[in-house]
Amino acid sequence: MASAKIYSSVFIFMILLSLGFQASSDSGIGTINDPPYLPSACYGYEDKGVMIAAANEDLWEGGAACGKYFQVTCTGGTNLGTPHPCTDSPTVTVMITDFCPPPGCKGDLDLSHESFSAIADPAAGGIKISYQQ
Repeated sequence: MASAKIYSSVFIFMILLSLGFQASSDSGIGTINDPPYLPSACYGYEDKGVMIAAANEDLWEGGAACGKYFQVTCTGGTNLGTPHPCTDSPTVTVMITDFCPPPGCKGDLDLSHESFSAIADPAAGGIKISYQQ
């Protein structure tokens, strides 16, 4: 009887533990940014590769977003011209290297052409995304 209580307690603890550590994601709009990617607001002329993104004003946090990695998933199209833009592998990880200032910024994350192309048809120009740090 005591072992059943222990197993029940361990099971409940494991469920609560797993719920507490699940990362939450936000949703928004991802746009495409064509090269050149330098200079960037975070690193100037230092090349950080092509799996990069610029953060909008809310995510930017005065530059605190620099160097942070975000997992970005294409969840759908934003226009009727490309109704199903997501690729078969619609998730990519990008590093924030730049700021996408208003009013020109049309999304939450402005993805490099290479990272956008990995998750969606570039012809879409903008996509619905979910993202998490």
